[in-house]
Amino acid sequence: MKCGIVDLGSNTIRLSIYHWEGRQFKLLMNKKEMAGLAGYIRDGVLSDRGILVACQVLAGFKALLENFDIRDIHVFATASLRNIVNTEDAVDTIRSVTGLPVEVVSGSDEAAFSFLGATVGGGAPATGLLADIGGGSTELVSYENGIITSGCSLPMGSLSLFTKHVSGLFPTREERRAMRDEVKAELDRAKTAGGHSAHLTGVGGTIRAAAKLCNDLSGADQSNRVIPAGEIRALYKDLKKGDQATLRQILRIVPDRVHTILPGLAILNAVLKSYEVETVLVSTCGVREGYLLRRVMGVNGHE
Repeated sequence: MKCGIVDLGSNTIRLSIYHWEGRQFKLLMNKKEMAGLAGYIRDGVLSDRGILVACQVLAGFKALLENFDIRDIHVFATASLRNIVNTEDAVDTIRSVTGLPVEVVSGSDEAAFSFLGATVGGGAPATGLLADIGGGSTELVSYENGIITSGCSLPMGSLSLFTKHVSGLFPTREERRAMRDEVKAELDRAKTAGGHSAHLTGVGGTIRAAAKLCNDLSGADQSNRVIPAGEIRALYKDLKKGDQATLRQILRIVPDRVHTILPGLAILNAVLKSYEVETVLVSTCGVREGYLLRRVMGVNGHE
């Protein structure tokens, strides 16, 4: 069977097409649109323009799926629609315009989907810490032997931090300090385990982009998915310069992250420091695979 899973995120809207049978699945195609919905939020309200952007992207994805004769379409939204005051209006408008219902998942469900995708589909270790840094929220999950021991969803992400604090393309020293203070306050408020984890499994665009940049700097193959925490800290320190060489590197390796990579790294670095992380494994699977496993395939865990 084939289906399309659409992740309506704060920074990107992603379509993944899967073929699945029984308890096995295979990714057939990925498509991404940098919609930047968090940038259309003012005073907690997603503007009509932002809703229209979401409708346009979803209508395009729906047409693409219909061209492939795929009618099984599942759309879910994370912080993009969860953390606004006009959630119901946005969902109703999207459905009336595109014909697609949208499930707005809670922060705890998002964390559970990311965990399920990374551990069942992505080969994450049986015990450790998982971080999913998105555009509008960050999910942290501590787990032992495949079972979640604690988890939280923090209302901050790479794009929401950028939109809230940064006036230009790169944050100034004062803007970086404001972001760092917000990230520290959120982590202090919602510390999941109180201990440390030598290994972090990373999900989301920020962590994938950080790995690409680290691999480029170290000369490692771009398929390398294990990054020493020290390399990520050094990357953040290097990118903070904001000079022409920095800009060129970002535009060459991760051009669509040029404005969100530093805010995203501010979150990632704070997590690495808070939990005394030594190595980061970039998961091949995440929230969309978790949604597929739970909602479409009916898998609840390590079955």
